Amino acid sequence: MIAPTSADQEIVDFIVSGATPAAVIAFHPSEEASLRLEDLIEREKEGLLSAEEKAELDHCFHLEHLMRMAKAKARLIASSARNHP
Repeated sequence: MIAPTSADQEIVDFIVSGATPAAVIAFHPSEEASLRLEDLIEREKEGLLSAEEKAELDHCFHLEHLMRMAKAKARLIASSARNHP
C-alpha cells in the first residue's frame, strides 16, 4: 500500500470542505503537488525513478483521473441546474 501523499490530503480536505460543483470544477492542486508531479514525470522520462517513486507517480495519475471524472460530473450537475431552474 502506498503511504498517503500531500496530494491525497489536499483532495481529502477539499472533499470534506463541502465542495460545490463549481468548486470541483475550479479545483487545482497546490503548487507543491504540481511541482512534485512534474519532477516525477521528468525523472521517469530520464529513467531515474525508484520503485517507490514509480508507485507514487502511478498513484498521482490515478488521483488526476478521479478528479477529471469528478469535474465532468460536476459540469453535468452545474449544466443541469442552469437548464432546470
